[in-house]
Amino acid sequence: MFRVRDEYRRAHLAIAALFLFLGFQYATWVSRLPALRTRLGLGEAEIGLLLMVCGIGAAVSFPLVTVLMKRLGSRLLSVLSALALAAVLLALPVAPSYPVTLLVVFCDGVAVGCLNVAMNAQGAALELAHGRTAMSRLHATFSGGSLLAALLASLVNAFTTSLQVHFGVAAALLLLVLGLARPGLLTDDRQPAAADVPADAPADARANAPAGPKRRGLTLPSRVTVWMGLAMVFGTVTEGAMNDWSALYLRDAVHAAPSLAPLGIAVVSVMMVLARLFADGWRTRFGDGRIVRTGSLLAGSGLALALLAGGLVPTLLGFACVGVGVAAVTPCVYVAAARQGADALSLVAAMGTTGLLAGPAVIGFIANGSGLTWGMGAVAASAAIVSLCATQIRWPSLTDAPAAPAPAPIPATEAVPTDA
Repeated sequence: MFRVRDEYRRAHLAIAALFLFLGFQYATWVSRLPALRTRLGLGEAEIGLLLMVCGIGAAVSFPLVTVLMKRLGSRLLSVLSALALAAVLLALPVAPSYPVTLLVVFCDGVAVGCLNVAMNAQGAALELAHGRTAMSRLHATFSGGSLLAALLASLVNAFTTSLQVHFGVAAALLLLVLGLARPGLLTDDRQPAAADVPADAPADARANAPAGPKRRGLTLPSRVTVWMGLAMVFGTVTEGAMNDWSALYLRDAVHAAPSLAPLGIAVVSVMMVLARLFADGWRTRFGDGRIVRTGSLLAGSGLALALLAGGLVPTLLGFACVGVGVAAVTPCVYVAAARQGADALSLVAAMGTTGLLAGPAVIGFIANGSGLTWGMGAVAASAAIVSLCATQIRWPSLTDAPAAPAPAPIPATEAVPTDA
């Protein structure tokens, strides 16, 4: 029993390191956008295009990551995409021109898409192999990585403004994290195919069993996968819009003092991280479906009531409801998609990226035409739509499919595969 416990802890820490890696890497270069703008002589529109190109790279990675997941598995894909992300940090400060920088950032987006799918597949495999919820805490680790990146940026800036020094230190730290994490990653994240489930097994077990790893090429998504994708889209629309528009809403609609406007993002972020730290326990007790339905309803209704009430305190309370309510949405949807196989997980991840890209812009169009209050009302509606989508998803439990024995970690002395 102690051996199984140790294996779980080792794998959990290794997979958490991947989430921390991604949050740290992205926040590192985004935090230095002002320095990149100065070095290349860019305007606001060009910076906006830079960020959009990164998102486009992540969104269009869907066909590639689907093939790579089937051929390499999530463990090797995690390592390769993490190495690519470290290389991006080394390339950005020496990119000679804006077009080259755009190319580097596009590659960053593709690598982000690959690592996002691979690490969530590892997290879902961990839950199934050990019969324990873990995904929400893993997603909280991503936020922790972003915080550490911000602290490192402040520390390095106290000594030097050199981007090469900052990104070089960050890349070295990331490679150290990856080296420590790699031996503990799960070696086999494949789930039993529907054909492998006995004919007399419960209908839910057969419905939730993903396609076998031997299938090649892309297939049309199932109805359940489409509903998962829609839940992810509207969930990420809610998250992204709150990050982008909450400060403006407090300043322009609530007329809060400039010093209080950033409280919107702070409240949402803090409540989301805290909720994710506890959400795995809620998932075990109540089930993923109930958590997603109830949480998204809390987010939508809490924000709607805050918009109707007006004022600083009601608005911040409404923002807190959003942070708590949507915290477990993406972790739960990722777990459900991973049980359907690599195709479903890749598609749902790509749709989530699309929501993050398009959502804030759509809210901006609504706000421009009807006012910011109506724009935030659309955010509340997005959260409510997640709850409706959740009613159409057959949410898996940890006992839906027969769990194989916990995959044994590869010893730390094993050499990196030659194709890595």
